[in-house]
Amino acid sequence: MKIELTVNGSRVSRDVETHTLLVELLREHLGLTGTHVGCDTSQCGCCTVLLDGRPVKSCTMLAVQADGGAVTTVEGLAQGERLHPIQQAFIDCHGLQCGFCTPGMLMAGAALLADNPDPSDEDIVHALEGNLCRCTGYVNIVAAIKRAAQLVREARP
Repeated sequence: MKIELTVNGSRVSRDVETHTLLVELLREHLGLTGTHVGCDTSQCGCCTVLLDGRPVKSCTMLAVQADGGAVTTVEGLAQGERLHPIQQAFIDCHGLQCGFCTPGMLMAGAALLADNPDPSDEDIVHALEGNLCRCTGYVNIVAAIKRAAQLVREARP
């Protein structure tokens, strides 16, 4: 089936099997390997991308379901050499360890900040539900999202 979608700002047209998962399209067909596959059951959140600005688990979504939509992957967060505030905050606050869950955490956090530029700890924890980190206690991840919120607010005119 032929699908057309926008991925990280670029229009993409591909012929895919109807059973092709969105994560497969991104990783195998488009070479965007920042989206990770962790569990194949939507439990871990490593595969989280934004579809029309909303976080979705790409390991359980068919590529044909994204037809006509706009997908943002972790590769699409930065603007050239300028990191997205959430990427910078994860660096500043040591919000990652092994990095495997990081793309999903970044995408969930970016979606939260787009809707809520001043989230509480509770808001952040709720936004991260369904994203598992096996290395940290989430303290630095929450701190990084709070820092990113501060960076976003400071960047506004």
